Amino acid sequence: MVTIVIIILTCIVSIPAFNNRDFFYRFDFAPYGLEERKQYYRFVTHAFLHGDWMHLFFNMFVLYNFGGGVQEYFEYYLGSKGIFYFILLYLGSIIFAALPSYRKHKNDPSYHSIGASGAVSAVLFSFIIFSPGSSLYLMFIPVPIPAILVGFGYLAYEHYQSRKSNTNINHDAHIAGAIFGIIFTLIAVPKSLPAFIDQIFYLLKF
Repeated sequence: MVTIVIIILTCIVSIPAFNNRDFFYRFDFAPYGLEERKQYYRFVTHAFLHGDWMHLFFNMFVLYNFGGGVQEYFEYYLGSKGIFYFILLYLGSIIFAALPSYRKHKNDPSYHSIGASGAVSAVLFSFIIFSPGSSLYLMFIPVPIPAILVGFGYLAYEHYQSRKSNTNINHDAHIAGAIFGIIFTLIAVPKSLPAFIDQIFYLLKF
C-alpha cells in the first residue's frame, strides 16, 4: 500500500534527523535558500522531516487512517491509474502547501518549516470529498461527527490560528493543503462532485 510506503520513508528520514541538525537544516523548507541558492528540492524534502516524535506520530497517524481509503476511492473511480493519482495528490500537495510560506518568507533567512501536515491535510480533505458523511471520532469528543463538519471546523480553526502571529505552526500550509486536496480530487475524479452533493443532501434529510 502506498500509504505504508510513505509512512516508512518518512520515519526513515525523520527519526535520524531528530539529532542531526546539519541534515535537518539541509533539507528543511527554507524559502530564503530556495530564492538565493535555487535549492528547489526543499519544496519536497521538508515534508519528510519532523521536529519530534509527537509531530511525526500525529501526521503519520492521520495519514494512516485516511490514506488507504483515499487510494481505494481513486482506484474505484480510475482503476489502475488510481495509485498514480494518489501519489500525485500527495506529492503535489507538498509543493502547493509550501507556496504561501515561500511567497511570505522568501526574503527571511531565519524562517524554516518542516512536516507533512500540508500533504496530510490534502489527503484528509480528499477523503471528505469522497465521503462527507463518514463518521469520525475526535479526541475528547465521545460522539461521531460527520466528516464534512470536521472539515469545516478544521478550516475555521486553521484560519483563526493563521491570523495569530505567536504560533510556530504553519497554518497556511494546512489550509493550502486542504484546498489542493479538494480541487485535485474534483478535477481528477469529476464524478466525485455529484456523489458529494448526493451525500450532502442525504445528510440533510436527517
